[in-house]
Amino acid sequence: MAIAFNADEIFEIAEQIEQNGASFYRRASMLVKDADSRELLLELAAMEDQHLATFQTMRATLSKRAWKPVFDPDGQAGMYLRAIADGEIFNVKEDPAAVPSGNETPEQMIRLAIEREKDSVIFYQELREIIPPKLGKDRLDRIIGEELRHIAILNDELRKRN
Repeated sequence: MAIAFNADEIFEIAEQIEQNGASFYRRASMLVKDADSRELLLELAAMEDQHLATFQTMRATLSKRAWKPVFDPDGQAGMYLRAIADGEIFNVKEDPAAVPSGNETPEQMIRLAIEREKDSVIFYQELREIIPPKLGKDRLDRIIGEELRHIAILNDELRKRN
């Protein structure tokens, strides 16, 4: 049986992904030794904060009639979405392997960030398929583009180190 979600739940998960991403980058910035890497990681955290604000605005402006909520008396759909955000994309709460411990090399930390950025792009591309244009598909397109830019920035940083 497929689980359906309402728009509020979907934007909630997008917000959690961005919060987790910002936390990841801030934690990583505290662990790196060189100032340039620290600055880059803090810039990426600030970009994730901007994405969070965009999703919060999109969620706040949702028309209650735009998407009908599904019958979910136990709240399992929302819990499932949160598990996706916390367990798969920029998990900084429950999966110690996703949190920079300080034992990673800078290259390992960058690779970890690239993988999480790729996961977020996949989630947002799927989200894009179900968002009507009037609910802000253009803003989501911009966020996807920025997440792809994060991957490019991180790849450039990785190339500099090799």
